[in-house]
Formats: sequence, C-alpha cells, structure tokens
Amino acid sequence: QVQLVESGGGLVQAGGSLRLSCAASGRIFSINVMAWYRQGAGEQRELVASILPSLSTNYADSVRGRFTISKDNAKNTVYLTMNSLKPEETGAYYCNEAVSSTWFDSHREYWGQGTQVTVTE
Repeated sequence: QVQLVESGGGLVQAGGSLRLSCAASGRIFSINVMAWYRQGAGEQRELVASILPSLSTNYADSVRGRFTISKDNAKNTVYLTMNSLKPEETGAYYCNEAVSSTWFDSHREYWGQGTQVTVTE
C-alpha cells in the first residue's frame, strides 16, 4: 500500500505565504501525476495544481502566477508554494497521486488526509 502524508498547513494573514508538502511512502515503483486539490467548507474538491513526470505543470486560473507546484523525486515528495494568499483560498488541501507499486501494476489513485489552510483578512 501507499500512504500520502501532507504537512505545512496553518493560519496565515491575507497576502502571506505557505508551503505545503506531501510525502509518499510504501510500495512505490513509479509515480505519474502528482496534484494538489482544495476543498472549502460546503464546497466540492477542486484541482489547484498538478505536475507530471516530465515536469509539465498545470494550474487553476485563480492561482496561476501565485502558486508553484514542484517535486523531489528522490524523496517522493510534492510541494505547493502558495504566495499572496487570499481568504477565499481557505480550506483543506489534499495531495493526490497516481502510483504503481510494481512494474506490471497500473497506476492507482491515492489521497492524503488533508492539511488545513486558513487565510484571515
């Protein structure tokens, strides 16, 4: 099995910055897409950013230019650096990864437990 553990959430004032981390552990052969999602209270989970093995990235329009997704393959860790945070970006941030555990397995989707980000006025 594979476990994803997020960290780095917290309370920050509007305009501030945070860096989230998501470390994958367990039976990992390869990781395909790595992504961050956000879910506000009473809202659906939405994609914030994603990164492919090729380092190609994709961002939600609302965060482009302020957020940066990156990864450290040696540590099986993906990061989300968030600058100029806004109150409406408050929510639980979830790591999502497509992981295969052996060379003959297809990639399965895994989710972390989430880390809370609260942005105050």
